Amino acid sequence: MNRFYELINDDLPHLWDGAMGTELYARGVFINRCYDELNLSNPDLVAAIHRDYARAGAEIVETNTFGANRVKLSSFGLDGRREEINRRGAEIAREAVGPDLLVAGAIGPLGVRVEPFGPTGLDEARTHFREQAAALAVAGADLIILETFSAVSEIEQAILGVREACDLPVVAQMTIDEGLCTAYGTEPEVFVPRLEAAGADVLGLNCSVGPHTMLEAVERILPLTKLKLSIQPNAGLPREVGDRQIYMASPEYMAKYAQRFIRLGVKFVGGCCGTTPEHIRRMAEVVYAAAPAASRPHSRVRVRAPAPVPPVADVKVVPLGERSGWGRKIARGELVTSVEIQPPKGTNSAGTLAAVRRLKDAGVDAVNILDGARAQLRMGALATAVLVEQTVGLEAVVHYTCRDRNLLGMVSDLLGAHALGLRNLLLVTGDPPKLGPYPDATAVFDIDSIGLTNLVRHLNHGLDPGGSALGALGEATSFVIGVAANPVAPDADHELRRFYWKVDAGAEFAVTQPIFDTERLLAFIAELKQREIWIPIVASIWPLASARNAEFLANEVPGIRVPEPIVERMRRAEERGEEHGVAEGVAIAREVWEAIRGEVQGIEVSAPFARTDLALRVLDGIAGVDAAGAAEESNDAETPAGFRPPREAARAPIG
Repeated sequence: MNRFYELINDDLPHLWDGAMGTELYARGVFINRCYDELNLSNPDLVAAIHRDYARAGAEIVETNTFGANRVKLSSFGLDGRREEINRRGAEIAREAVGPDLLVAGAIGPLGVRVEPFGPTGLDEARTHFREQAAALAVAGADLIILETFSAVSEIEQAILGVREACDLPVVAQMTIDEGLCTAYGTEPEVFVPRLEAAGADVLGLNCSVGPHTMLEAVERILPLTKLKLSIQPNAGLPREVGDRQIYMASPEYMAKYAQRFIRLGVKFVGGCCGTTPEHIRRMAEVVYAAAPAASRPHSRVRVRAPAPVPPVADVKVVPLGERSGWGRKIARGELVTSVEIQPPKGTNSAGTLAAVRRLKDAGVDAVNILDGARAQLRMGALATAVLVEQTVGLEAVVHYTCRDRNLLGMVSDLLGAHALGLRNLLLVTGDPPKLGPYPDATAVFDIDSIGLTNLVRHLNHGLDPGGSALGALGEATSFVIGVAANPVAPDADHELRRFYWKVDAGAEFAVTQPIFDTERLLAFIAELKQREIWIPIVASIWPLASARNAEFLANEVPGIRVPEPIVERMRRAEERGEEHGVAEGVAIAREVWEAIRGEVQGIEVSAPFARTDLALRVLDGIAGVDAAGAAEESNDAETPAGFRPPREAARAPIG
């Protein structure tokens, strides 16, 4: 199914970008220029605007092709370059925002009157629209948006022209005046059913007026149609300030009205003339707030757009939502659940696989497999993940470190992992060998997690580390790229700077260190928003197994902070018996989740001492996980009851 249809059918509001024309003008392009031609003469400027809107939170960006029809281009002597201008418009938008955001091919009116109000015939008009839509579709647009039309007869021909050219979804938007009618005096009661009958998938309004008038129009339109609505008002009405037209509506004002549109049931909101990336950023906040906490889409759409990777001929970059089940839920903004486990210590994987079967039966989305955490000797994470996926059928999120492999070895590992079906990676720098029982072992660290993120993203675009095409023509990997985050790092500014570069390198989700201090996590997320670092956050939660476990984490594991009141709670609970301590650890973990669930997109629960039962007690009832539906705890578990090896009690991968 076309991804735009998925947005139409889900239960969430979605966000367009803002103005292109007024933004180009604000960045120094005179009004006597052909703005569509900038796709050829100044593509970097157009791409920069697309990227700014993507970073602000837009899910759908419109191509710079509003006036790129044969009629309007002919006035600049450019009608012979119509196809090239439209094609480049779609390509620039796609290259700027990457594969995960949607690109809407923008088509505006012809700029001449169409019969019955003018000499241009309906067939002729339809041909012009068909030409433009065909070029946009071939270049990779996800949908076509017809906008700022006043004549119903003209937009009807535009819809028909698009349908003849391609099978993309069509958004049809009229423009109205303060009397809620088009420039021809057509009322919503007339144009709404005609747009619906013509075959529009979504209908709506844009341009000409500000949000106040459009709100009145929405109230009038809603009873007239069952189609979803799209609303893109101007930033108020322009005022003469000196020799310039200034749009006066503030970002906060536009955001307030976006919230009102959503409450009425509008599906798609955005902005037209005068709206800037800052307007869209403020509107994004209310769009995400309107979603249920369990499926909050800030992570799905507020992913900072990384710098573009040079395209490789014939390479299809697989969208995030098509790479794996984990990637699909991340892309859709759905809550993800996982349990973190250690690989087996030896060659016998029976106990590990039995534990994973239990997690699958309970409905957990994935199992996170550690890669030599605390520099301990265990089976390789990649091999364990292949066993898990091929034997049990539960997706693995594989921790992969830079410590043990040089650059060539990492590329070889990753290509082999992809060939074996692994798709989900959590890229970490890795703990140095001195932390483990073999401190004289050599660490490699050719690159760190930032460099590794860049490397994997290039593999996903069909490029090897040297920038050459990967393997056969058109070949690429399709990994879902995760990174680590430490909200309680001693040097918070250093951690935030590194995290910024991880996201800039191409990270698509992040997993935190185990969280006990919820205030620090919430402050970390708030700081990410302030710095415009948008990425899905999966919170790692550790159910403490004992007071000793709590004390060890608090005092001996770098990267983890356990507040003293929590340690004291565990001591008091354990005084009543070991099971009371275990129950208190689970209760604390669930309290942590309740405190942060509205700000994160996933939960990863550790299974201390191979106790998957503790992890399931924490997850029970979250996003469909049913602990009672799991198989009985396996007797093949590798860790004897009561065994508490302190060096194995936690992981703290260096990010």
